[in-house]
Amino acid sequence: MFNTEKRPNRKAKYLYGLLLLLLIPVICAAFSMTDNQNFDFAKREVLLRRIGDQLLLQSGDSTSRVLPVKKIAENEYQIRFENELTFQPDSLVNTTRRLLANDPLTLDYIVNVLNCGNSSVAYGYAISKNKKDDIVACIGRTQPRACYMINIKFKPTGINIAENGYLLGSLPFLAFVGFIFFKSVKPGRTLPEGKYASSMFTLGSVLFDAKNRTLLINGNTIDLTGTETRVLLIFASSPNETIERSRLQKEIWEDEGVIVGRSLDMFISKLRKKLEFDPNIKIVVIRGKGYRLEISA
Repeated sequence: MFNTEKRPNRKAKYLYGLLLLLLIPVICAAFSMTDNQNFDFAKREVLLRRIGDQLLLQSGDSTSRVLPVKKIAENEYQIRFENELTFQPDSLVNTTRRLLANDPLTLDYIVNVLNCGNSSVAYGYAISKNKKDDIVACIGRTQPRACYMINIKFKPTGINIAENGYLLGSLPFLAFVGFIFFKSVKPGRTLPEGKYASSMFTLGSVLFDAKNRTLLINGNTIDLTGTETRVLLIFASSPNETIERSRLQKEIWEDEGVIVGRSLDMFISKLRKKLEFDPNIKIVVIRGKGYRLEISA
């Protein structure tokens, strides 16, 4: 096998690059979602003020103010009023349902109308995205004029679903980009140590520089690919000896996870063309066994 101690370090370097590539769109998406959420939360507060405004108008009050909406918990808001008011439960239910339908983060929520003095619940109901799970009672009873606060608590899963949907939807694309990146930057194998430690070989009138992947023939330099270099390196280390086909396939391609017979024939053919300038060097087929690099005197 063609392994060196340096190879894992090089591979780790490219893996770090791959991870960085995958993290970049995720980080960008996180910042983008944060901006979108901030906008949606601001929109929610406007909708809550509109709910308060509609209740005042339904109570016959067109002059007093809806006080600033107060965020009392992570997903809970409070609508407050300048003056006392009265309300009809069915109008309140319909108003919140109609206006909060425009909130992209809202799925389920609970509404509690509290008495200002002691924070006791004067009226409450729950609305669900699945209407059969709504909890609404006492619709037809008009509530007396008093000081009220309206607490609306939202179920937080709307935000999580939006985030997870975006990230999960982008995973196939990220995987594809990562695969292309990894294939494009996959490092070539370096020269092996030990058995093939020497990188310079004299083959007849040809000088084979395995380290620089070149052949020097009659003053001319011919470049070799990484695979051509590895194939010729095996031959150059055992000139005039038969090299079994299975050995060539195993040592050249087994680390790739796939051994393709026709690939070996193709590279042998390319090497023959690059060595044909010296008629004393030939790669011959030993039928039923493999190949041999023959170097004539």
